[in-house]
Amino acid sequence: MKGLRYAVPLAVFALLVWGLARGLALDPRAVPSPLIGKAAPAFALARLDEPGQQLRLDDLRGQVWVLNVWASWCTACLQEHATLVEFSRTHAAPVIGLNYKDQRAEALAWLDRHGNPYRTSVVDVDGRVGLDFGVYGVPETFVIDRQGRVRFKHAGPLTPELVRSRIEPLLKEIGGA
Repeated sequence: MKGLRYAVPLAVFALLVWGLARGLALDPRAVPSPLIGKAAPAFALARLDEPGQQLRLDDLRGQVWVLNVWASWCTACLQEHATLVEFSRTHAAPVIGLNYKDQRAEALAWLDRHGNPYRTSVVDVDGRVGLDFGVYGVPETFVIDRQGRVRFKHAGPLTPELVRSRIEPLLKEIGGA
């Protein structure tokens, strides 16, 4: 009986340590999206550079495209920016920006300072479209196929390695390379 007195708490402690260690080993950016394989949420948003013009999801049907959620106040967005600029220069798939919970003037100034990798950027001032896409932080990047289905999501800054290992093979597979 005395052995059980120590064995049970020790087993519980070992199980707790194992669970914590396993959780710490997970990549928080690899959170699966329930949208993978499903239709991208419909949207109609004003363009950042032309507020009188809107971009709709339907305008992008029939082509493979990349959606990048960004903001001028986002430090991680600046980390990935050179990768995005290079990607947009060297790949056929257009990059559409979703300017998330930002001010138009600050966003335009940020793009002027750092370069504009986006074919166009749309404004999501209140974050509703971001919520529809399951965005919980910026930056986040999605690949959308010709049928308008979400095929890939990455939370966090893009890196050249991620583009090479995950995005480029997917674009080749779905005809957007």
